[in-house]
Amino acid sequence: MPNMFYIGLSGMNVAQGSLMATAHNSANSATQGYSRQYAVIGANGGNYVPSVGYFGNGAKISGMVRSYDNFISGELNQAIGKAEFLNAHFTGVSQIDTLLGGITVGPKLAASLEGFFNSMQGVANNPADPSARQQLLSSAQALANKYRSANGELNNMNLGVNDQITASVDQINLLSRQIADMNKQILQASAGGQQPNDLMDQRDLMAHNLSGLVQAKVNIGSDGRYNITTGNGMSLVSGDAAKQFKAVPSAADPSRMAVALVNQNGSESELSDSTFTGGSLGGVLQYRNESLIPSQNALGRIAIALADAINSQQKLGVDMKGQFGTDFFSQSSPGALSNDKNKGNMSLTPKFSDVSKLTGSDYKITVSGTPGSLEYIVTRLPGNGVMGNYNDADFPLKFDGLTIDAAGLGQPGDSFLIQPTRNGASGLNVLIADPEKVAAGGALVTNTVASNTGTGKISTAEINKPYMGNPLTGPVTLVFDNVTGTFSGFPTGSGAPSNMDITVTTADGSSTVYPAGSDVPYTSGATMSFGGITVSVSGEPKAGDQFTIEPNINGISDGRNALAMGALQNTKTMDGGTASFSDAYGKLVGKVASKTQELSMAATSQGQLAQNILERLQSISGVNQDEETANVLIYQQMYQANAKVLKTANEMFDTILGIN
Repeated sequence: MPNMFYIGLSGMNVAQGSLMATAHNSANSATQGYSRQYAVIGANGGNYVPSVGYFGNGAKISGMVRSYDNFISGELNQAIGKAEFLNAHFTGVSQIDTLLGGITVGPKLAASLEGFFNSMQGVANNPADPSARQQLLSSAQALANKYRSANGELNNMNLGVNDQITASVDQINLLSRQIADMNKQILQASAGGQQPNDLMDQRDLMAHNLSGLVQAKVNIGSDGRYNITTGNGMSLVSGDAAKQFKAVPSAADPSRMAVALVNQNGSESELSDSTFTGGSLGGVLQYRNESLIPSQNALGRIAIALADAINSQQKLGVDMKGQFGTDFFSQSSPGALSNDKNKGNMSLTPKFSDVSKLTGSDYKITVSGTPGSLEYIVTRLPGNGVMGNYNDADFPLKFDGLTIDAAGLGQPGDSFLIQPTRNGASGLNVLIADPEKVAAGGALVTNTVASNTGTGKISTAEINKPYMGNPLTGPVTLVFDNVTGTFSGFPTGSGAPSNMDITVTTADGSSTVYPAGSDVPYTSGATMSFGGITVSVSGEPKAGDQFTIEPNINGISDGRNALAMGALQNTKTMDGGTASFSDAYGKLVGKVASKTQELSMAATSQGQLAQNILERLQSISGVNQDEETANVLIYQQMYQANAKVLKTANEMFDTILGIN
C-alpha cells in the first residue's frame, strides 16, 4: 500500500511540474527570444516481486528542456547579418539618391547650371548691358551656393556615419561583454547537470543582435560556452573573455571614424574597414566607401571641371576696360593626407595637370622596399586596384590628370591618401564682384582693310593658353603677294621664336610648319596658327591686300568670349573629352539611383529570407497558446487522477486499520 502513495505522489509531482512549464510558456509567449520549454517525463523504475514481476514506482521529471535548433539558429545569424548589411547600405545610398535626384537639391542644381549658362548667353547677346552682367554674377553665385549646399549635405551624411560607427562599436562591446558573462553564468548553472534554459535563450538573443551588427558566427565549445567570431574570422567572444573595440579617427583621414581593437595593454590597433564584412556596421562602412565618398568626389569633380573650363576661357577674353579676364570661380586644389602613423618626413603635393582626365577616385600611395631603394605603390580607391609601382626617379608622378611632387624622405610602411576632388564642390565660389570684370569680349580683333581690291576676308581670331605668355603689343598686318601667292608680315618671334612658328592646316587636316617670320603660301580657308593665335583667310585676295590682327582695347560691346564660355555648357570637357557637365551630373544621379534600386531589391529579398528562417525556428521554439491550453487540461486531469489514487490508497489503508 505505501507504493500506491508514492506512485500517486510522483504522478502529482510530474503533473505539477508540467503545469509549471506550461504556465511559464504561456507567461512568456510574447517574450522576444524565448524558447518553449517542456518537462522530460520518465518512468521511476520498478520493484521486483518474486513470482509476480516488477511493479512500477510511478513517474519522475528528469529535466526541463527547451525546444531549440542550433543549426537553424546559426542560419538565422548569417541571414540577419546579411540583411542588416544590405539595409544599412540601402538606407545610406537612398539618402544620397534623395539629395541628388530628389526635389530638394538635384533638379535645383541642374536648373542652376542651366540658369548660369543662359545668363552667360544673355551677356553674349548684350555685352554692354550692366543688368545682363549682374544677372550673370547672380546666377553664378546661385550655382556655387547649390554646389556647396549639396556638398554640405554629403558632409553631414559622413558625420552621421561617424555617429553610427561609434554607436555600433558601443553596442558590440556591450553585447560581447554580456555574452561572455552569460557564458560564465551558464557554465556555473549547468554544473548540476541541468541547463538554465532562460539564460540560454537570453544568450541566443544577444548573439542574434550581435550578428545584426557584425554578422557573428557562433561556435559552441565542448563545455557549452559560445565562441563568437566576425564574418571574416576575427574573435569577438572566447569563453568568458570579450574583445573590446573603440571608434577612433582614422589615421589615414581624421574626418572619418574607424574601428580600433583595444589591446590588453590599453593600446589601440586600427582595423581595416574590410574587417567587417557583414551586419549593419559592415553595411555602413561599405556605404561610406563605395557610395558616399565616390558621390562627393563625383560632385566635386564636376565643380572643378566647371571652374577650370570657365576660368580658362575667361582668361582668354577681355573685360569692359580691355583688360584680360581673371579667374571667374575659385577652384579647390587636390588634397594629400599623410597617415598619422607615418615615420618618415615625406610630404606629397598633388596638382591638376589635366582636369578632363580626373576620375573622381581617391588614391592611396604606400611606401615599400628598403631605405635607399624605396618603391611607391599607387592604388585607386575604392577597390584597391594597383595602378603601378614607382621609385624616387619617377617623381613627379603623373596619372589620371594629376602631377604629384614629393619632398622629404619616406619610410617603409608610410602611406598617403590623395583626394583630388573631395573638396571640389565646397571650394566653388564666385571671385568676380564687379560686372565690368566679366571678360565677355574677344582678346583680338581682326580687320579686312577697306582699300583691299580682292574678295579675301579674314576670320575672327581665336587664341589659346600659349598666347597669354606672349600677347601682342601691337597690330600684326598680313600682306598678300599675288606673284608668290604668299602672305608676309608674320611676327619674327623675337620674344619666343618657337612660339611664333606658323602652322598652316588645310581642310583635309594636313599641316605644314614654317619658321617664325616666314612668308606663308596662301590656301583659301586654311587656318594659320602662330603664338597661340589662329585665323584664316578665304576668298581671292589681290596684290597688296592687307589683313590686320590686333589687341582688343575696347570690350564694351564685344560678346565673343561670353559666347565661347556659353558654348562650354555642351562641350565635352570631362571624362577625357567624352562628357559635358550635364552628362557627368546625369551619370552620377543615374549611378546612385541604380545602386539604390539594386540594394532595395537585395535588402527586401534578404530580409524575407531572414524572416523565413526565423519562422522556421519559431515553429520549433515558439509558444503556441492553443497547444499550451490543451496541455493545461491534460496535466490538470493528470494531477486530479493521481490525487484520486492517493485518496483511494488512503481509504484502503483506513479500511485495513478498521478491521478488528
